[in-house]
Amino acid sequence: MRTTYSPKNRKRNRTLGFLSRMRSHGGRNVLARRRLKGRKKLIVA
Repeated sequence: MRTTYSPKNRKRNRTLGFLSRMRSHGGRNVLARRRLKGRKKLIVA
């Protein structure tokens, strides 16, 4: 079997980045929850 995780910064930012989170309703919910929780970083990427 091959390894399944081959990291790429562009793909990571496009799927998990701030702008992509802001685009969808669910993504906005994610940001709101992380703000409420008091996360220092809102975005993992």
